[in-house]
This record gives sequence, C-alpha cells and structure tokens, in this order.
Amino acid sequence: MITDDLDVARTLADDAGRLLLALRAQGTAAGWDPKELKDRGDQRSNEFLLARLAELRPDDAVLSEEAVDDPVRLERSRVWVIDPLDGTREFSESGRDDWAVHVALAIDGVVQLGVVAIPSRGEIYDGSQVPVTTHTGAPRIFISRSRPPAEAELVAQALGGTLVPMGSAGAKTAALLRGEAELYLHSGGQYEWDLAAPVGAAIGSGLHASRIDGSPFVFNNRNPYLPDALIGQPELARRALEVIAAASSSKD
Repeated sequence: MITDDLDVARTLADDAGRLLLALRAQGTAAGWDPKELKDRGDQRSNEFLLARLAELRPDDAVLSEEAVDDPVRLERSRVWVIDPLDGTREFSESGRDDWAVHVALAIDGVVQLGVVAIPSRGEIYDGSQVPVTTHTGAPRIFISRSRPPAEAELVAQALGGTLVPMGSAGAKTAALLRGEAELYLHSGGQYEWDLAAPVGAAIGSGLHASRIDGSPFVFNNRNPYLPDALIGQPELARRALEVIAAASSSKD
C-alpha cells in the first residue's frame, strides 16, 4: 500500500519509467519515427501520472508539462510538479539513457520532495543518495546539449573546468549524484517541471541548488518559466556564484 508522499512519488516515477521503456521498445520494433515516439511517450506517461495522482492525492493540484494548466493550482498549498518525459530528444535516440521522469511535490512554493527516475539505467533518485565526490581533477560542468549557457564558459575558465553536454535536467542531476560531474549550470530558459524534481533530489542529497544569482527556487508561479539553475557540490557552487556575480557587476 502506498502511504506517504515520497512513496507516491517514487512509485509513480518508477511505474511511468517502465511504461516508457515498454513504449520505446514497441516503437523501435514498429519503426516509429522519432517524432511519433516522442509524442506517444509524452502523452502516455502524462495520462498515467495524472490518473494515478487523481486516485492517490485527489485534493492536490498538478502542474504538468503535458497538461493544460489549471489555474486552480494557484489557490492550492500542495502542488505536484511533474515532467512525464524529460529529455524527449534523448528518449527518441536509440541507446541513449539521459532521459528521465520527474515527480515533485511543492508546498507553498517550496519543493518538499523530488524524485528523478532514470528508466534506462533502472535508477531512482529521491534525495536519499550520498553524492559521490571522489573526483580530484578539473571540475566538470554539465550543460545543455542544445542551449549551452554563456555563464558556463565564464565559470569553466575561472575554475579551470571543462564543459560536458548532456540531455535532460533530471539526467544531469542524477549524474552529478553518481560523481560524473561536479556542477550543472543552465541559463536561457526552462520551466518548473524541468527543475522541481531535480532540485528536490539534489537538496535532499546535500547538493547546492539555486538560481544563478544565488536566490532560492520558488515553484507554483502563475508563469512557470524558470530562466536558470545552478546545481552541484556546495563549495564549487559557491565559487561559481561568485564568478557569475562578478561578471554581472562588471556589466552594470
């Protein structure tokens, strides 16, 4: 029996991931083109998550990338923020595992828990993991495959780091926890569903997570657009924030 909110999030993210893996195998066997696979993945996972949340938490509101936004959520304290398939491009590319399912719960605008499922790896990140921090070389900084941020170049130069492109905010955060990089920096635009679950999983595991000006995330806004994010090892994140702040001040 599913009892508490974390159990709900873990179970739903895991089950949606299994659904997506089966759909991906079906699409590959049937020869679906990438767009059809992406569209079906988004739709099927979204329908599943919405139905289960309606069953398990009928009094809560939901903000989903793939659902029509219901403004009633602005009147609710408890809002589930979900991305049924984060990294649709990667999902549609054979052999890639950097896509995810995001399930998070925000209460009064603050993420209380976040679960990131990485279905192709059979992994779930829920804020209970201890980050791997054994790397001693140049800091590695995850950036978007399609929208690399200018701020990341500044941070990499200042910290002597290297930039590593990867898909999906959830996949990047999971890889941070596995010790495959030390920072994840993004600017240029995302949405609450891209970041709520990664932020919850990161903070729960002891990583830093904030906007690139150092301010905390606030969720369940009327406009769910979120321009930027910095997630990673606390000391390196502090230094990255200093670099970004100094560059911003020099422009004023």
